Amino acid sequence: MDIRKGDVLTMKKKHPCGADRMLVLRSGMDFKLRCCGCGREFMIPRSKAEKNVRAVDISGREQSEN
Repeated sequence: MDIRKGDVLTMKKKHPCGADRMLVLRSGMDFKLRCCGCGREFMIPRSKAEKNVRAVDISGREQSEN
């Protein structure tokens, strides 16, 4: 799955605050995500995150990549 910094993930499970959209701050073996509802930042293993992704919105992706 191609997930990069700046993407917004719609997750199958909701964050405790009730939001289901997460902004990707860092990708690698782990993802650093920011909840779009409450702003909390957390790390999650790539394998767990990829299983819980429903949709990927790439509109926020950095355009400097060619």
